[in-house]
Amino acid sequence: MKISRRDVVAGLGALAISAKAGSAQTQQRIIMNDASRLNPTPLFRHWHVRSGEADFIAALRRELKDAAAARHAVAIGAARHSMGGQSLIRNGVAMTFDIDQCELDRAAKTYRVHAGTRWHQVIAHLDPAGFSPAVMQSNSDFGVGATFSVNAHGWPTPYGPFGSTARSIRLMLADGSIVTCSRTENAELFALAMGGYGLIGVILDLEVEMAENMLLRPNLEAMPAGDFAKRFITAANDPAVPMIYGRLNVEREKFFSEALLVSWRKEPTPAAGLPPPARSGALTGISRQIYRVQVGREWGKSLRWFVERSLAPMLADGVATRNRLMNEPVVNLENRDRQRTDILHEYFVSPDRFGEFLEGCRRIIPKASAEFLNVTLRHVKRDQTSVLSFATTDRIAAVMSFSQKVNPNGETDMLRVTEELIELVGSIGGSFYLPYRLHARPDQLARIYPEAQRFAERKRHYDPGLLFQNTMWNTYFNA
Repeated sequence: MKISRRDVVAGLGALAISAKAGSAQTQQRIIMNDASRLNPTPLFRHWHVRSGEADFIAALRRELKDAAAARHAVAIGAARHSMGGQSLIRNGVAMTFDIDQCELDRAAKTYRVHAGTRWHQVIAHLDPAGFSPAVMQSNSDFGVGATFSVNAHGWPTPYGPFGSTARSIRLMLADGSIVTCSRTENAELFALAMGGYGLIGVILDLEVEMAENMLLRPNLEAMPAGDFAKRFITAANDPAVPMIYGRLNVEREKFFSEALLVSWRKEPTPAAGLPPPARSGALTGISRQIYRVQVGREWGKSLRWFVERSLAPMLADGVATRNRLMNEPVVNLENRDRQRTDILHEYFVSPDRFGEFLEGCRRIIPKASAEFLNVTLRHVKRDQTSVLSFATTDRIAAVMSFSQKVNPNGETDMLRVTEELIELVGSIGGSFYLPYRLHARPDQLARIYPEAQRFAERKRHYDPGLLFQNTMWNTYFNA
């Protein structure tokens, strides 16, 4: 069937399109996209499982068996916030899990959670008991299993990526068998599935570490960007600092010349107890407007830096619970301009090479036609478990946000910038994150992820029929 203009999807979710096939027959076509809005993908089937699904395990086995028999590959997702088709496969079966299940073990300080549970739901379960996720993504819209599958990190310290806090998982393999995986049981499967992008099997549930919820107060320090790495690492390794992040200014003329370090320290718990974790605050709307005004306006970037560095501490007392800080939805900074899309990059650099990273970014990013909106800096302890580890040593993570035009010129510009930035981090022993646009060259991926070939070989061992696939697999691994 030829794809018409009506096939183009302007947002997330599924769209059914009717097309005449002869004079009497009508077929339904399902198309899904991801957060980039640049990957409209036709599907054979979308299986969306919500809470209350009867006998989920039996239904999942039937779906996998039917897909294998019909030779339709399976891709698994939740919010589908990836940006290069990592949770989609053309003409395949997309599975979306949206199941709210979470049980606490207070004695062990862990919780058992369904893979499809969203992080804001986890927080809602943990908060009344005085606990908080030890590590999660920086936004609370995403599924826990998806977070394990991309091995995302957050800004609590002193942790590695999310997988470092996972004790065990239950995994359904392509043949429908279920195995429990941990660092001591089926350890190879555990290491492959952690950061394995759903290519090894279906994560059913996870046992994960939790931390004490607490009241925190921020301390803001402005400094030259060249001083940031040393100060940041010192603060990140301070046991009295449970959360930390940094920012850099993004005006083109002063690009990456100034830094802001925000560290949080524990405050006494009020007699009335800790407040519940709201998902937005009084300044949310103002923050979004200031963030979005940066597009095409250098004065907007200057304004935002001034507000963040100088005014924000005076607009509110800044005190917040750990859960409130992590319970932030993506929509709070959403892009509503359908001619543009926000694209994320992420790079991981050793602290002692951070100055070289800044210098290279100053050379590469300001000349791009895409608008550079933000960079958040985080601390990530090394990950020695995941086969596709992006943090083989302790790293500073630079989470970057660009706004690009939704047209071929915008894509060409973004591809060029991405290749240059990946080449930069590779040259200084760093790495790049895989959930975003698939603009890395195959040789770049092979060099920066030296275990990629072994990952592909072991995936074929556990999934010889290649039932689990996605666009990233076919781009880089399925040679």
